[in-house]
Amino acid sequence: MKVVCVVGDSDTGKTGLIERLAPALEERGRIASVKSIHHDVKVDEEGKDTYRHREAGVERVVGVTPSSRFEFGDHAEPEPGSGRDREGKLGEIERVLDDLADAGFDYVLVEGYSDSRLPKLATEEPDDDLENVVVEHATESDTSELVQAVEQVEPRETLGSLIRKAKDSDRSPEAGAVATFTGRVRRENVDDAETTHLEYEKYEDVADERMKSIAADIEDRDGIFEVVMHHDTGVVPAGQDSVHVVVVAGHRREAFAAVEDAIDRLKDEVPIFKKEVTVDGEFWTHQRP
Repeated sequence: MKVVCVVGDSDTGKTGLIERLAPALEERGRIASVKSIHHDVKVDEEGKDTYRHREAGVERVVGVTPSSRFEFGDHAEPEPGSGRDREGKLGEIERVLDDLADAGFDYVLVEGYSDSRLPKLATEEPDDDLENVVVEHATESDTSELVQAVEQVEPRETLGSLIRKAKDSDRSPEAGAVATFTGRVRRENVDDAETTHLEYEKYEDVADERMKSIAADIEDRDGIFEVVMHHDTGVVPAGQDSVHVVVVAGHRREAFAAVEDAIDRLKDEVPIFKKEVTVDGEFWTHQRP
């Protein structure tokens, strides 16, 4: 799933840019939007059934009409040790993006959220501290240029989104097993120094092509129908997922063996480099004896 933020001051054309870009992306896949709102908006009226549900203690209320649905809910509190160290609005935006990836969306346009590390289309000259700006003065860019910029961003994947892709295999009806592996960032490392986050870098084309080659090799085995892998790059906080492998196979033993081989080969053969950042310092793991 490709995610970009449209950022800029008020009245600089953020919403108009989304109105122009969304139809072009809709031609390519499913698209969703997230609006970062700076003030609370009351949309659940006192006395309505949905309001009464929430007052009774329901965490999330979903209303379904003949033509649409809507949802009410407070921000979820992060679970201890989950790696979701950002509470409130910013943490909720991240959780929403993961939910949209799980649901199979191809593109998400976020209006606002300028303090994130996500790729950004800036409507004007960006501030020096604005991270990961892929287009400046985006309101002056052709729609085709904006679409190209969106397509070039690193995809956001979750275990759920990869399972969905793997199950879409033409041979999925023959499968009796779906096996997965998920690697996470340990908070406690071997030196007993607390890890705050990892930073991953990769040789872009080489790493992606190598993962495709590994997947293709394993798919050539009897009984293996689909192999999907993804490794995050950039900053991954402690407690969060960093790598996923999904295998669709005829039987569980074939699936388990394929998952193990896939993650072992990914670690050994794919040029992805890891910097570990702890409370005591930082180091590149491939340079450490």
